[in-house]
Amino acid sequence: MRRAMNQDAMTVMLADSLATWQRLGHLFIVADGMGAHAAGELASKLAVELIPHHYLKLRDQAAAVSLHKSISEANAEIHRRGQANIEFRNMGTTCSVLALLPEGAVVAHVGDSRVYQLRGDQFFQLTFDHSLVWEMQAAGEVTDETARSGVIPKNVITRSLGPNLNVQIDLEGPFPVRQGDRFLLCSDGLSGQISDEELGALMRVLHPEQTAQLFVDLSNLRGGPDNITAIVVEAADPRLVTSSQEAIVVHRAGRPRTFSPALGVVTAVCFLAAALLFMLHILPLAIVTSVLGLIALATGLVQVYWTEPKGRPSAARYGSGPYRQFPAKPNLALFENLAGTMKSLREAAVERRWKIDWRAIDQQFAQARAKADKQDFTAAVRIQALLLVELMRQIRQQRKLSPGDSSIDL
Repeated sequence: MRRAMNQDAMTVMLADSLATWQRLGHLFIVADGMGAHAAGELASKLAVELIPHHYLKLRDQAAAVSLHKSISEANAEIHRRGQANIEFRNMGTTCSVLALLPEGAVVAHVGDSRVYQLRGDQFFQLTFDHSLVWEMQAAGEVTDETARSGVIPKNVITRSLGPNLNVQIDLEGPFPVRQGDRFLLCSDGLSGQISDEELGALMRVLHPEQTAQLFVDLSNLRGGPDNITAIVVEAADPRLVTSSQEAIVVHRAGRPRTFSPALGVVTAVCFLAAALLFMLHILPLAIVTSVLGLIALATGLVQVYWTEPKGRPSAARYGSGPYRQFPAKPNLALFENLAGTMKSLREAAVERRWKIDWRAIDQQFAQARAKADKQDFTAAVRIQALLLVELMRQIRQQRKLSPGDSSIDL
């Protein structure tokens, strides 16, 4: 809703035969670019093109090894392209890759785009956000409450493809897959606008294609400050089911990491700013800036010396994910939230005199309200969510007829 250029990119590479799937699996990628001019758009575009290209070339190696090498090669190329053109200097992109393989779901990840897994009424975040706030939380430098307060900027990422010749890549999994499991890959334009509990509950009650459309619509209705990309995957084919059906367990322990270059930059900037503020005799702000620099430094040092806990299986597992777990249960609060959004959207549509089939929408809303009154929140949320998708579809039709009206203010 607010950006003239889309710096997100995505790709889906489905195996065209059983033999191909057994070697390569199904591949899904989301990338969120960053950089001035068209740099972010180029970086994310290169990521989603180069990773599958290198992955296919490395088909004779183990899939997880191939994924890691493919992302490393893509990073080197993005870095080279950035260094060759001053307008693209330091361009970067996040990258989250999901591979559905015979051994399970394997994730490769850099940045703060996310991969989730929905199983029944539980929703798991499989990836660790490479962001300043997550790194500081994991190091014990800030509490969850402080992180949620917004005091620490959520959009400062500590890793991305492109700015540096080498990049640290997280591998996670393989995670067991059951028939009916669903996965979500998304940029922070989605996860920043819809809560994890809402994401899980809505994924549970809607068809994947309907879910993806609702996610984009709802994120835009909540302000749409960033580009929004969502891939929703369902393990429908019984051949995707893994032989191992162990439970998915959230691991909150740390992993060995290197000192993040981004944290080094934050530390240096804070200390330099503090020194300048001291010289200008602005003591309160200088003290605050010094403290922030010390926190960033401590977080980086913890990363260097943080070790893997004993007792974790190492031969067949990568990483420490999942990192968070949420209930994926539709409830009254979610229903009322969606109903309130539709009410605001209706007021905007009436004000603009758009032609909407209110009679059909009102009838379905009455059905949704009746289901909610009977405590059937699964049905109520499903009907209400589909109503929002239909209402947005009709509004888009009206906006095509009135191209001068390009905003919806709720």
